[in-house]
Amino acid sequence: MNIYALMAVGCTLNWMASNATLRVGIVGASGYTGAELMRLIANHPNMSLTVATGDTQAGTSIRSLYPSLASDFGEMVYSTYDPSDFLGLDAVFLGLPHMASQPVVGDLFKEVGCILDLGSDFRLKDPALYPQWYGAEHTMPELLNEFVYGLPELYRKDLKGARAIAVPGCYPTSASLALSPFVRSKKIETTGVIVDAASGVSGAGRGLKPTTSFAAVDENFTAYGLLTHRHTPEIEQVTGCEILFTPHLAPMVRGILATCYARPSDPSFSTAQALELLAQTYADEPFVVVDEASPSTKATLGANTVHMTARVDERTGWLLTISALDNLVKGAAGGAIQCANIALGLDETAGLPTSGLMP
Repeated sequence: MNIYALMAVGCTLNWMASNATLRVGIVGASGYTGAELMRLIANHPNMSLTVATGDTQAGTSIRSLYPSLASDFGEMVYSTYDPSDFLGLDAVFLGLPHMASQPVVGDLFKEVGCILDLGSDFRLKDPALYPQWYGAEHTMPELLNEFVYGLPELYRKDLKGARAIAVPGCYPTSASLALSPFVRSKKIETTGVIVDAASGVSGAGRGLKPTTSFAAVDENFTAYGLLTHRHTPEIEQVTGCEILFTPHLAPMVRGILATCYARPSDPSFSTAQALELLAQTYADEPFVVVDEASPSTKATLGANTVHMTARVDERTGWLLTISALDNLVKGAAGGAIQCANIALGLDETAGLPTSGLMP
């Protein structure tokens, strides 16, 4: 076969791959992250949802729990988890609580095309960190290095062809993308970095809690997880910085706004240079918007985008870098689908909105 015939075959195969319908499943689809995964899969040109489990909602139709999904999933019902329902699927998303994914990974690892865990179970590479931050020993430490950390803007090469992906937490996504350009270019000191981030109440999940009821959240703004939030070691692992992280609960449904503070390594580093560094770093990224204007969570609502800016305060000498995203999209389900697109050889942007909902 001559070179032109080989090129033609290659083009045909690429076209077939890009237009194939991949069979995917969700374990733990009844929570907000699972619902967001279903919304995005419903509009994905190359994915078809074949099974969605929700043990507490088994037998319940998806449309009755989430009427917003009725037109796409009709009378499809949540099922109880059975590994045999997932064997051979192209991708399986795990939307389970923290430390609940390990048994499922034990069932499905290398039995499906790609596992994408949206929980915390395989994000940290050091198993000794799990008892400290998650209160339990890791039962499968031998698999920690099998999982690629799923932040495409930083680890895209590792994600291509990956069989197992640890999708980042919402706070680590926002903080890591804001800080990493300055760390990697050695523009900031890596000790004493501060991250203050506020999240919408959907980040706490669908379960009822006294602290996330309407009466508790409306017209209120609180810090929580003081010095103990489990996303701290994840941000430190990605950025290589010593982090003081304080999360806050904001009176909104969706969104994260992360405000990060660091000391420039060069006292002459300026706002113009900081903005230019962000712009150059993310110039080719389809889901990152860098602007001089301060970002807002509303601008990212429903989209897989991150909006960010930066300033250097000449008076105090601190660098300020801010990012905003939708915690359920780029901070969870959208980020997972972006990773799946890359791992499975699809268009990275397939099925992912870039424009937020306004007003």
